Amino acid sequence: MKLLITRCLPDTVVARTRTRFDVTYRDDPNPLDAAALRTALRDYDAVLPTLGDLFRADVFADVPAPRAKLLANFGVGYNHIDVEAARAAGILVTNTPGAVTDATADIALTLILMTARRAGEGERLLRAGNWTGWHPTQMLGMHATGRTVGIIGMGRIGKAIARRCHYGFGMQVIFHNRSPIDPGLPATQLPLSEVLKADIVVIAVPGGKATHHLISTAELAQMRPEAILINIARGDVVDEAALIAALQTRQIAAAGLDVYEFEPAVAPALMAMENVTLLPHLGTAALEVREAMGMMAVDNLFAHLDGQPLPNAV
Repeated sequence: MKLLITRCLPDTVVARTRTRFDVTYRDDPNPLDAAALRTALRDYDAVLPTLGDLFRADVFADVPAPRAKLLANFGVGYNHIDVEAARAAGILVTNTPGAVTDATADIALTLILMTARRAGEGERLLRAGNWTGWHPTQMLGMHATGRTVGIIGMGRIGKAIARRCHYGFGMQVIFHNRSPIDPGLPATQLPLSEVLKADIVVIAVPGGKATHHLISTAELAQMRPEAILINIARGDVVDEAALIAALQTRQIAAAGLDVYEFEPAVAPALMAMENVTLLPHLGTAALEVREAMGMMAVDNLFAHLDGQPLPNAV
């Protein structure tokens, strides 16, 4: 069977796919363009895509009888794939949950600490040669220990963030989830409006139509002026224009972002603000994590090849 790997992947992952597939490996960091998306469905039995490969409804509509029967997505998020349109075209979709949990939670804590303690701003000050030495009121930030953290989305990643915040930093954890859940640690489930009142609000929901602009003008207005917003989910969960306005008017104190609504484009207004920590989507950027994600995607491919139930169907 012919497999298309759409982007650069760790060598170990590519080597494993070659043991059972006729592999076309696109050693390119850029997403598939419109023509390549359609060729992928038309000319391959399976595709291993990832974030940015926009398999939207129009792509499936243009290939009414696709050869491809599986999109084995590399990543837990799959909002770049219209799953309903894929299913209607007879194509299954899988993802890679679990492998990304701890790495993404670590980045959430990185953003919390960097933003609360103004670490990015401090580094820029020092590198620019403008640091004149320590003094008692220099660059005072938020003391994160003992604060209240509000987590929006208490799935695997949300729980991992909660554990780090509660057990590592003595934070009080409150959370919002679409269904009642036992978080497995001292934490209180509350309506979204109450969770938004926390000192630190962390977004950890899946991307997709249901969560598009979950955080917009009305939600930001419910946050406290001293609060920090952290997003490690998907960029379009936050209305970026509303966030920029809230930051510029100091409606909220600061934000830490690893994802962006129009990624890879980052709004110049965000880059101009010192009260924003910006990371280039580093959530899973560790070799062992990317290898684990790739191996999980290959497990899905092999199950499909063998006619077995898919381990991670979405």
